[in-house]
Amino acid sequence: MLATLKQTAELVEFFRLHGVKQTFRKGDFVIRPGDAPHGVFFIYEGLVKAYDITKYNEENLLIIRKQDEIFPLIWVMTGKEHHIIYQALVPSITYRLERKVFVQFIKASQDAIIPLLDMTMEMYRLHGERILTLEYRTVRERIISFLLTMSERFGKATGDGIMIEVPLRHQDIASSVNATRETTSRELSALERKGLLVNKQSFTLLKDVDALRKHLA
Repeated sequence: MLATLKQTAELVEFFRLHGVKQTFRKGDFVIRPGDAPHGVFFIYEGLVKAYDITKYNEENLLIIRKQDEIFPLIWVMTGKEHHIIYQALVPSITYRLERKVFVQFIKASQDAIIPLLDMTMEMYRLHGERILTLEYRTVRERIISFLLTMSERFGKATGDGIMIEVPLRHQDIASSVNATRETTSRELSALERKGLLVNKQSFTLLKDVDALRKHLA
């Protein structure tokens, strides 16, 4: 990452001083379906998922935003709307700024650009990883690739393996790897029977990361 702690702290402090603090329960919409963004959000605490609805009326998970991240970044920088839905995955706290206030701030403070560049590059990396994941031929390979990427972003080492500390429904995984929920559930069960992972109430524990990576070699 390029940003220093001081540069990041300056950005956070601007949101805290000038933003509107909002609290969301699990499942609350931050940006509702069909609504245009009504501000720039900084996640002070929690997780927010971004998704759209397919023509088959299914959720298509795009990305999960975490603490210390800002969204929607594309709209912030370009003003173009993509009608993405943002919903709290867990109880979350955000600070919201008007776009024009935020744009004026980053134009006046060159240091604020550096943390934003870090966030933009991370988003670019994650979308690139998703494209690479979709290149795998089998659903099992795509699921493994997705879970390994999620473990890098949300994983916590435990005595039993790496716990992905974000709730993921089978439908979330399925939409991310271009598969049906039924096929995804079947493949996850197969990996669990092999002792490679464990599903615990929408949380996934990767028990053998090296063995999972071998499936992609």
